[in-house]
This record gives sequence, structure tokens and C-alpha cells, in this order.
Amino acid sequence: MVEIPEGLVRAQLRWGGERGRAFLAALPGQAERFLTGWGLRRTGPAMHGVGSLVLPVEVAADGTPAALKLPSPDEESAGEADALRAWRGEGAVRLLRDDPETGTLLLERLDEHRPLSAVPDSRAAVRVLAGVAARLSSVKAPDGLRRLDAIARRMLDRAPAVLTALGRPEDRRLVRGCAAALAEVAGEPGDRLLH
Repeated sequence: MVEIPEGLVRAQLRWGGERGRAFLAALPGQAERFLTGWGLRRTGPAMHGVGSLVLPVEVAADGTPAALKLPSPDEESAGEADALRAWRGEGAVRLLRDDPETGTLLLERLDEHRPLSAVPDSRAAVRVLAGVAARLSSVKAPDGLRRLDAIARRMLDRAPAVLTALGRPEDRRLVRGCAAALAEVAGEPGDRLLH
């Protein structure tokens, strides 16, 4: 049986509403389905973010280390497999397999014991980040993915209502400043993939 980490449960109950409850209820069965169907063996404890369960696994047939990501289907995860395919492992994990119906991904497993924060030379770490950002942003976004200009426009359209709802003047100043900065660049998102 797949255990669901308490942090994922709390996040889904807080932010996911009824859809989050349904996701949590279906998650153990969905995990077992992919573990069995894709021939995977668990190799470590479950990990999570706000919207996904991640299981360290290996492919039973050949021992390839991987990570099984089971996301709560939402706007944030839509198109993730397409983006990873476009990047082809150049600055992002390689996509090994995916299920378009559920958004489930089998990903290359990275070495979590080698964080960039452990690099003692901060300039060297920044060079690594800059190189990764350059590789990722050099790839044209596949057709059909959400576009940043549309997201920015929706945020700007909602700003007046948010300003009205905020009680503290400093909060209104912050939102006004952010909206002004976004408005300056909203028309310039280009056609690149963003991580």
C-alpha cells in the first residue's frame, strides 16, 4: 500500500477543495496501478510537493533508477510531459514515460545528494544556474501549451478587484507595484518554454 505523506494531505485539503479530496482518495490505487503496470519497484520513501506524490522507483526489468510522479491534474501540470519532451533532458529531467489521461510521469531520477546549494563557490553555482536557464529558455514551446501573455493578462484583469479587497495600504501599494511591473513586460513573453 502506498502511504500518502501528511504534508500532501494538508496541502490538498487546504488548496484543492473537493478536487483535492478526490485526488487523495484515488491516489493509492493510481500509484499501485502504475507501479504494477509499468513494472516498477519502490526504492525509497514517498516525497511530495503541494500537488504531486513522487515515488523513488527502479524499472524492474533493468534496474534503471527513476521517479514516478503522480500529479493532481490541474492547470499547473497540464503540458508538463510535452515540455519535458521538448527539453529532451537538456537542463531538465528526462521524461521516460507518461500517461496523458492522468498526467502521471516516469522521470529520470536525479541525485538528491548533490544539491547546487552544496557548491562552496557561489559564483560557480550562479554559472551553473545561468547555463541551465540558457539551455531551458533556448527551446521553443510546443504548440498547445499555456502562454505567459494570457496568464499575465488574467492577472492584470483581476488586479482591480484584488486592490479593492485589500485593507492595508501597504498591501495595496505592493499589488499596484507588481501589477505595474507586470504590465510593462506582459506583451513580451515570446515563444520560449518556462520552467
